[in-house]
Amino acid sequence: MDQEWWLDFLKGMLKPVAALAVVLLAVALSYFQKLELEGEMIYSIFRAFIQLSIIGFVLQFIFTQSNILWILLAYLFMVSVAGYTAGQRAKHVPRGMYVAGGSILVGTAVTMLMLVLLNVFPFTPRYIIPVAGMMVGNAMTTTGVTMKRLRDDIKVQMNLVETALALGATPRQATVEQVKRALVIALSPVMDNAKTVGLISLPGAMTGMIMGGASPLEAIQLQIVVMNMLLGASTVSCIISTYLSWPNFFTKAYQLETSVFSFE
Repeated sequence: MDQEWWLDFLKGMLKPVAALAVVLLAVALSYFQKLELEGEMIYSIFRAFIQLSIIGFVLQFIFTQSNILWILLAYLFMVSVAGYTAGQRAKHVPRGMYVAGGSILVGTAVTMLMLVLLNVFPFTPRYIIPVAGMMVGNAMTTTGVTMKRLRDDIKVQMNLVETALALGATPRQATVEQVKRALVIALSPVMDNAKTVGLISLPGAMTGMIMGGASPLEAIQLQIVVMNMLLGASTVSCIISTYLSWPNFFTKAYQLETSVFSFE
């Protein structure tokens, strides 16, 4: 990276710095409305600035490499952070971080493999890392909701589940309705987003391409692919998370593990 590159980079940062004006507006409104969110707003934006700056340099380095190992390392890092975050959302699910991480890993890897085999995306860092990031981020949200909702529903309906178990049902059979409800609730926002895309808002990938100079027709082609892969990865990840979660809710004798449901 020579001096000219750094000058171009610093010039490019002028617009992000200028955009801080809208943050200052939000901070001022928070102050006058006595929301006491000023510190949190400033911290959030500062953290986003640092994180994005660091990842920008990391991606710049990875994009110049031809080694597949860097793609895998970046992908596994994203999955690890996503698994931890989703596990925190479903903190009362035993080994939640591992369940979420494994579910996200399998769901996004299967989806990505299909896209590469179908020649939708070439297996290069410039395509794989951004696409994987979108899938992992979306799967993180839906998986966390699925796990939390499943545990909460079983807790609320413990009597029904225990009755089914007493009648000879397996744990999976006894919780089939709770599993369905958790999956429907977690995946509904993804499907609603697909139904309204382009009517209410223009998604990030499409907007980015248009602002970058691509034609709207090229942008919608990419956005359709993105919506497809987000729905596919989220569905696979959520379903796997239910299969990995529910054994933790029962003992080997097919009884509810009451300690799991003793927390609010």
